[in-house]
Amino acid sequence: MRLLPFLGVIGLALAGPAGAQTAPAGPATVATHVLARMIDKGERLSAADFQLEQRSPATARNALRPADAEGMEASRRLMAGSAVRATDLMRAQAVRRGEAVTIALVNGPLSITTAGRALSGGGNGDTVRVISLSTNRTLDAVVERTGHVRVAGH
Repeated sequence: MRLLPFLGVIGLALAGPAGAQTAPAGPATVATHVLARMIDKGERLSAADFQLEQRSPATARNALRPADAEGMEASRRLMAGSAVRATDLMRAQAVRRGEAVTIALVNGPLSITTAGRALSGGGNGDTVRVISLSTNRTLDAVVERTGHVRVAGH
């Protein structure tokens, strides 16, 4: 029973002096770039898709700026009002799986083209698998631009 008066003194010390007021411990907010509208998977983002709103620091952490996200594609559906992170985006795809492509074999001045179909998707400079519709062979090709891939000559 001797500890009770001692605990009362500790309680007063922790509570602070009588009449002292402390600031409410509410969360601070910071200006954060969030989406102004819903973005579907595969849709390219532009700076016009963003607006500035006040959000908690936890929400703002690792949020991309519009300049960093511009021209990239959503890797999943993104909801309006959400902050965009690097994991939500992927490089814009110039060739998509299942699309028709033009396959070019270039070896010096010789250039041969044929029709094909993409078996995988990718952006400019990415290696994708394609199938030649004339020979039914599967090839590895490098994406040059939208709908065009190049196979290296041997």
